[in-house]
Amino acid sequence: MEFLLRLIATMAGIWVTTRIVPDIAFVTESTTSANLLTLAAISFVFTLVNSIVKPVVKTLAFPLYLLTFGLFALVTNALMFMLTGWLSTKLGFTLTTGGFFSCLAGALITAIVSSIVASLIGAQKDD
Repeated sequence: MEFLLRLIATMAGIWVTTRIVPDIAFVTESTTSANLLTLAAISFVFTLVNSIVKPVVKTLAFPLYLLTFGLFALVTNALMFMLTGWLSTKLGFTLTTGGFFSCLAGALITAIVSSIVASLIGAQKDD
C-alpha cells in the first residue's frame, strides 16, 4: 500500500513538473485514462530508479558528497531524472527531459511536490 501511495505522489510530482518546466514533457494520448497509465508507467520507472540505482550511485559518489557538503546530491537527482527519461523512452513511454538544468529543475520540483502530496496522503491515511 505504501508503494502505491508513493507512486501516486510521484505521479503528481511528474505531472506538475511537465506543466512548469517547458523542456520536460510526456507524450499525451487522446484519452485521460491513457495519459494516466503513461504517467503511472513513467512514475513507476522513476520510483524503481530511485529505489535501485540511486543508492548505488550515492554509495559510489560518497567522497563527492563529502567534498561538496552534500551539494552533489543535486547532480545525482538530475542524473536520476535523466536516466528515468531515457529508460521510459526505451520502454515506449516517451518522457522528454531536455538538458541537465531542465532535469535539475524537474528533479527538484518532482521531489517537492511528491513530498507535499505524500504528506497529505499520509495525513489522510491516519484519520
